[in-house]
Amino acid sequence: MGSRLGHIGVYLPEKTLSNLELSENFPEWSAERIGEKIGISMRHLAAENETALDLAVKAAEAILTDELKNRIDFILLCTQSPDYFLPTTACLLQERLNLRTNIGALDFNLGCSGFVYGLALSKGLITAGIAECILLVMSETYSKHIHRNDKSNRSIFGDAAAATIVERSTIEKIGEFVLGTDGSGKDDLIVLNGGMRNRILESEHKLNNPGGDEMFPNCLYMNGPEVFNFTIKNVPTLFSETLVRNNTSLDAIDFVIFHQANKFMLDYLKKKIKIPDDKFIIDMEETGNTVSATIPVALDSALKKGVIKVGNKVLLAGFGVGYSWGAVIIEI
Repeated sequence: MGSRLGHIGVYLPEKTLSNLELSENFPEWSAERIGEKIGISMRHLAAENETALDLAVKAAEAILTDELKNRIDFILLCTQSPDYFLPTTACLLQERLNLRTNIGALDFNLGCSGFVYGLALSKGLITAGIAECILLVMSETYSKHIHRNDKSNRSIFGDAAAATIVERSTIEKIGEFVLGTDGSGKDDLIVLNGGMRNRILESEHKLNNPGGDEMFPNCLYMNGPEVFNFTIKNVPTLFSETLVRNNTSLDAIDFVIFHQANKFMLDYLKKKIKIPDDKFIIDMEETGNTVSATIPVALDSALKKGVIKVGNKVLLAGFGVGYSWGAVIIEI
């Protein structure tokens, strides 16, 4: 018994934010400079009344036929912007999609490594005989965490949802995983307030963190240099360990899709690991960094363009907030 990826459905909100619009808000930063630095020209943003659940429904509906609906026996939903603390968004998704009630459903809270972890959970459920057809959903509305005056994060992050079917297969097409965690990096990518440790502040105010950066404690904070240092330290090792764990080499891999953080970081990693240009997928110019959704969004785009084809082997690697990282090799 094995497992495989089936259909992928993607939903991008209708509202967009272009570099030109950003430069109008921040005149010191031109549209051209934004594009050159981070490789993004546009990002999609959830509307005021549009939530991660709404995005998840649209992505799932893009692939669900009546026959496939009847086969789903588990929902796994990854988000860091849930509709509620409780109930679980995956339970709400079951009702919105009118799926059977005799299925499992749960949320898991991970960011940029979420898709790889979701594949690991899916494979585990299938291997254990708990499920045979899983709806794996990444749905993120990070824009709702970002302060309107946060030039850096507003330029990087976009909203999106991706729904993927992971199902039982006679041949194993999801390889061995390498996963990692280092919670000591929690302060470098965080929404400080809003949970049970620090309740949300009624009045908006700005703080300086120990590094001297501006920080809006009710909103997303990212220490870009430290996140970059974490990435260049851990991802090359993650890449090599994944090849070893799967008893293969870069020559045998057709394509590589990393979490689409920003173009500068991806180009640096590509050069450092010595991944050939024709194997390395970068696809974020019109979506931005959509957190856990970046890998399935990029994979779906490459499949639709005919770049990646059935039979190709693709190494997927996610890394970021947590700190958390993970990689796997799949066969399409």
